[in-house]
Amino acid sequence: MTVRACLPWPDKRLRTKVEDVSEVTDEIRTIWDDMIDTMEAMPGVGLAAPQIGVMLRLAVVDGSTERGRAVRLANPEILHSSIELREHEEASPNLPGVSAKVKRPRAVTVRFLNEQGMIDRRDFVGIEATSVQHQIDHLNGRMYFDRLSKVKRDMLLRKAKKQG
Repeated sequence: MTVRACLPWPDKRLRTKVEDVSEVTDEIRTIWDDMIDTMEAMPGVGLAAPQIGVMLRLAVVDGSTERGRAVRLANPEILHSSIELREHEEASPNLPGVSAKVKRPRAVTVRFLNEQGMIDRRDFVGIEATSVQHQIDHLNGRMYFDRLSKVKRDMLLRKAKKQG
C-alpha cells in the first residue's frame, strides 16, 4: 500500500491543465493503485493525479458503500450531463478543513481509457457523478471552490488560511 502526499493549496500544479495519457502501461496502473490507496486513506470518493503531483489525466472514483470498486479513468471526458442538478458538500485534501455545497449535474456519461487501455463509456449517478466531475475539474486545473460565487470562495479561502 502506497499512500502519496497531497499537494498543499496553493501549489501551482493544482492550477495546471494536465497532459493526456498516450497509453495505459504498468507504470500508469501503479499510479492508479497508489491513487486508490491515497483516496482510501483520506477517506474520499475520488482522486485526480495532479492532487498528488502527477501531471497526467488520471482519476479514480469509488462511491460504493462497501469500497473496493474504484473505477480507474484515463483521459476522462464528459459526453453528456443531466439537466437535473444535485447539491453535495465537496472538499479536497489539498485544502483540508473546509468544504462547500456545490451544485452539479446529477448524472453524467463519461468516455475514458480503462485499465486495459480500451475506450470505455460509463454512466455515473449521484455521489459518483459528483466525484467524477470534481476529478475532471482537477485535471483541468480547477478546484471545487471555483464553482462558488466570489464572496463564498473568498470566505472559504480565508477560513482555510486561518486554520492553516
